[in-house]
Amino acid sequence: MKAKTLYFLSLSGLIILVNSCGLRSPRIRMGTLPTPPPGPRFYEPDELGNHSYRLFSPFEKNGIVYTCKAGHIDITHLRWSADYTRYFIVKIRNALMRKDDVFTFSLSIERSQHKVLFAYPKCWDSLSRKTKEKIADSIAFDVAPYLVFQATIWHEILTWFGVHFIGVEPEFNSAFSWEDIYSNLLGTKLAVEAVKNTQYPYNRAMTLAIDRKLGELGAQPKSVAIYASEKVRDKWYTGYFLVDTIRKNMDIGLNDGFVTPVLVPGICYNAQPEPLAVPNIDLLEIYGFSMKHNIYPNEWERGKILKVIYPDGDGNCVVPEKHFSIYIEYIKKQAVEKYNYIVD
Repeated sequence: MKAKTLYFLSLSGLIILVNSCGLRSPRIRMGTLPTPPPGPRFYEPDELGNHSYRLFSPFEKNGIVYTCKAGHIDITHLRWSADYTRYFIVKIRNALMRKDDVFTFSLSIERSQHKVLFAYPKCWDSLSRKTKEKIADSIAFDVAPYLVFQATIWHEILTWFGVHFIGVEPEFNSAFSWEDIYSNLLGTKLAVEAVKNTQYPYNRAMTLAIDRKLGELGAQPKSVAIYASEKVRDKWYTGYFLVDTIRKNMDIGLNDGFVTPVLVPGICYNAQPEPLAVPNIDLLEIYGFSMKHNIYPNEWERGKILKVIYPDGDGNCVVPEKHFSIYIEYIKKQAVEKYNYIVD
């Protein structure tokens, strides 16, 4: 741990200043499902274009890519999670430098409010600004992916309970589809890599990081991705225009600290999944900090969502580290009953 601490301390606040796109929150991107057309849902791995954090770009392509080591990857989820990670890196660093006790956020198109509370070490005020900047950078690089990963899990939980985010579109059918959690987590990791890449601006660094990682995961041509999805039609999903995903992956790392992707059998010979470690915030304790993350649902479905963890109606706050395991088991049971399918 000492080596890790020294490594983080060697990072300069300049990384944030040089590689930042400002504090404007990420733009909305429309997600998709790993099921065959209609619609431009699949792309060649080398035709995903340039990443664009702030503005819509016709050169940024979002859809599904199939990889040998991670199965289907939802590029939209990956980009969205990455951009929120970059956004929180800056937000957290600024909050720590101001010694804010609390900051709040809501993901785009969501009504739930996330509240993050920090407790500072007693020596914080006596440290030099330079030392504070180094520590704040280090913490931000760990806490940002942690918060984004928790927030994206909450998004899937909301989806399961039928929350509509942009109107009357069906949502329940896509909750915890087999590629979502892994794609989100991968995005958080690539964002940290991109922000630390001082050679390029964030958008360029993200473009390079995505291309590199897809290559490492064994990205396949568009035709293979479509074939992989067709192969599991009526097994992992049903429907054409309105798709209902039967195969769920609810692995959020509760058992072993890793998220394991779902591979379509028979696509890549002898392929083995490449798990990703879930983010942790152990570094806070090393520096003498503590943090609480609470979620306050404000959706119309708030009552039935909270009833799962507060059957007597005596609570209004979701604590991810305490309550997510309860939600996952609750949803797993419902999914098995609904689809007669064993979920991960």
